[in-house]
Amino acid sequence: MHTVADIITNLSLSVVILFVSRFLWNYARSPLKSFPGPSAAGFTNIWRLQDVFRGRCDITQTALHRKYGSAVRMGPNLLSLSDPNLISQVYNTKSPWLKSNMYNVNDVVVAGIRLSNLFSSQDEKWHSTFTRPVKTLYSMSKVQEVEDNMDITLNLFLDKLRERFVRPGKTCEMTDWISFFAWDAMSQVTFSQDLGIIEAGSDYKGFLGRSNQTLDYFASICQVPFLDKLFDKNPIMRIGPPTFVWANIFSLEQLQKRYQQGNPGNKQDFLAKFLEIKEKNPELVNDNVIILWLLSNVLAGSDSTAYTMCAAIYYVLKNPDVHKKLCDELRSANLTLPARWKDIQGLKYLEAVMRETMRAHPGVGLILERTVPKGGLSLPDGRVVPAGVTVGMNPWVINKDEGVFGANTDEFIPERWLQNPDEPEEVYQARFSKMKSTDFTFGAGSRTCLGRYLSQLESFKLIATLFSSFDMALPSQDHQWKVTNSWFVRQKNIPVRLSERKDEAIVV
Repeated sequence: MHTVADIITNLSLSVVILFVSRFLWNYARSPLKSFPGPSAAGFTNIWRLQDVFRGRCDITQTALHRKYGSAVRMGPNLLSLSDPNLISQVYNTKSPWLKSNMYNVNDVVVAGIRLSNLFSSQDEKWHSTFTRPVKTLYSMSKVQEVEDNMDITLNLFLDKLRERFVRPGKTCEMTDWISFFAWDAMSQVTFSQDLGIIEAGSDYKGFLGRSNQTLDYFASICQVPFLDKLFDKNPIMRIGPPTFVWANIFSLEQLQKRYQQGNPGNKQDFLAKFLEIKEKNPELVNDNVIILWLLSNVLAGSDSTAYTMCAAIYYVLKNPDVHKKLCDELRSANLTLPARWKDIQGLKYLEAVMRETMRAHPGVGLILERTVPKGGLSLPDGRVVPAGVTVGMNPWVINKDEGVFGANTDEFIPERWLQNPDEPEEVYQARFSKMKSTDFTFGAGSRTCLGRYLSQLESFKLIATLFSSFDMALPSQDHQWKVTNSWFVRQKNIPVRLSERKDEAIVV
């Protein structure tokens, strides 16, 4: 007769055997056994889930590529690539490769029905159908039509910085306030109404906190998508992260308000533009599609832009020479504030600073996964990756390629984007074009970030306005921020002292 202890022991042993057998099976059937990588990666994806959970998988992946080369096994069926020449093939526009199952974690379940969004959908035809009508709205020429809305938020932001920090002589935690600005600015350009976050001076409704928690969940769980079925998509008892129901509710409220009140003042926000598209295409666009577009603005356009702006502030203040050059250029330009795009788009050093910021600190920090199609993938060195394997590239790895971006890619050097004194014009243009086309900050191919120009407009304007308006400094040049890679790569601990700008140039 078996005792309870015997039964528990036997069950535990069975579980161990089951797991070991599963890992051995993963290794035995892996098509990537010939590719180098961490030993554990050949057996299970759990090791990369743990690495992502720790919050700096970009460091791990960069180190692995420097150790093993341009193709590294990151899981039994995942190959990370770092050769920039493969970007146009893996992320092509004519025959887009299927997104992997990692993106499904971002789906939502409503009334038992699983719904994809523009980010999570693997259906390229569906994605193309619903992005094609709005694509032109996100060109650089069109996003300038909402610049006045952005300036409303910029003016409020400047007023609150002066009220809360400049006049009292207090230190501003810039990571908080830049996020407040980014969320309110995106709401303003979308609805002509902000979320009230800057005015409150806090995440008073918890929008930003819930967003971070959801991204934390997505980043880790998408490494082993099956786990999402046990947590967020569990039909019996959901154990997932906070949802974005508030964003749906807010977007729906704004849509209904616009229907009821019309468009007084002929607002040129994105909601007005979406409604115009609906009027012209009633057979394709209904209110659900408009909500789909609105959510893409509100949820995808705030965090990533905030982190770019925070990174720019930190890098500039950490590098006195860069700080001086930027301030000298901005203040010589005698800009009207808030800075207007037409006045700053020709400022070469500002552009170099922003391009270097996006290279050194791209918003997304995970591998953008795709499934190799029929016929496989032939690597430049002759190796072949079979169809069905998941491959991808991490912007943090690609943006450190010294063959493209020059030496010292771990350092912040805006001058890499400028012409050297003895460099022929045609050589510089070729080098600049190569860097620009390789920069993986906003992805590539058919799924390139739709709002990249809107993000650039906002970030360029904010940085130009801040450094033109204030003298700013960190507590010391030795100060270090805290960085967490959780899909988006966010920061904390950027305390900045602000004072009204002095007329004389910055002296370093």
